[in-house]
Amino acid sequence: MEKPAKYGGRPVREKPLPTVDDISGRAIGEEEEKLVLEVLRSGRLFRYVGSKVAELEREFAKLMGVKYAVACSSGTAAVHAALAAVGVSPGDDVVTTPVTDMGTVAPILFQGAVPVFADVDEDTCNVDPRSVERLVSKRTAAVVPVHLFGFPVDMDPIMEVAEAKGIAVVEDCAQAYLAEYKGRLVGTIGHLGCFSLQQSKHMTAGEGGLVVTNDEELAQKAALFTDKGWARWATVHGLEPREYALLGLNYRMSELQGAVALAQLRKLKWVVERRRELAERLTRRLEGLDYVKPPPRYSWAKPSYWQYPLQVDLDRLRVSLREFAEALRAEGIPCSAGYIGVPLYLTKVLRERKTFAKTGFPLVDNPFYGRSVEYKEGLCPRAERALKRLIVVPWNEFYTPDDVDDIAEAVEKLVKYYAAQAR
Repeated sequence: MEKPAKYGGRPVREKPLPTVDDISGRAIGEEEEKLVLEVLRSGRLFRYVGSKVAELEREFAKLMGVKYAVACSSGTAAVHAALAAVGVSPGDDVVTTPVTDMGTVAPILFQGAVPVFADVDEDTCNVDPRSVERLVSKRTAAVVPVHLFGFPVDMDPIMEVAEAKGIAVVEDCAQAYLAEYKGRLVGTIGHLGCFSLQQSKHMTAGEGGLVVTNDEELAQKAALFTDKGWARWATVHGLEPREYALLGLNYRMSELQGAVALAQLRKLKWVVERRRELAERLTRRLEGLDYVKPPPRYSWAKPSYWQYPLQVDLDRLRVSLREFAEALRAEGIPCSAGYIGVPLYLTKVLRERKTFAKTGFPLVDNPFYGRSVEYKEGLCPRAERALKRLIVVPWNEFYTPDDVDDIAEAVEKLVKYYAAQAR
């Protein structure tokens, strides 16, 4: 049996895999340069004097098959704008998943609302619609399902509950460009869909975000929120007082970001299809391997593979998650152990209710609740279990079939080694 590199053996590969952290794994080139230079040479770097951000909004809406797209400064800003648009306010609850980035939850808190965490489906780590339904109450203003790793949430049951209760659904699609649920693009199923243009996403402008919807009023409110509430169309600039229609923030996208994102958008279909093709190759290699569970195949789901999650039966292999991840890295395969490590409600900011400097509102001193909100271990047991056995491998459109085979070989090598040690 071949000894793992962590214990003195030879690694499966020594050449680094392409990575989204630099040009080796990012489809950035002449198209982006051309559009950025157009902006620079025009001198119009602000979105309301330029044209690139507006063009991005039109083209993204067209690609998604919706009426409206609103560009903003980040995926977090997109979620915040969407929650503000649907009216999330102090005294409200927002039901979401504990297995996500803080960018999903911070906007809930900044709207003065309380995040209510639903448990997850252990096969996908996506929020479980049955758990969502149990947690919906009179306080619930919105549900935020997150399509984790590019795998669609089971949306129909969530929409049924939301429609019956008059609750808004804001889809967090930061990791799920062009993922499909029963033939529908995620982000077009709920009332609004939110996307990220951060460095690691399927398309990037370094930072940036997009909100999509078919509802004109929601689109207008989201746009206002990202521009400090300024109703620019309502006044003759410089001749009349500005009209601020609602309380908003400066979440605007710059023309430089818009130019890069516009060029990236034209490559998006290729990126997603390539990632699907490569992910299918790895799944075929791993689906018969004992002790390891690759992403599931469902007839209703067409994932877009932001990253590739792998569940490992660590108890039977008698190895810790950290040790397995370290061993995989030693084989030349980058990975993370447990994705975010712990469910968000166990992070310091939420567990210790460190929200604002002089108050823990809305988790403490919340007059609408009449009590403090407590987050503690055991709140979402399936989420806690899933994260303790989850290995996440970065995924990239520039992998070759040989790269994918190396990933499979490294996983197989470690499973065989630890299985033999456990006997």
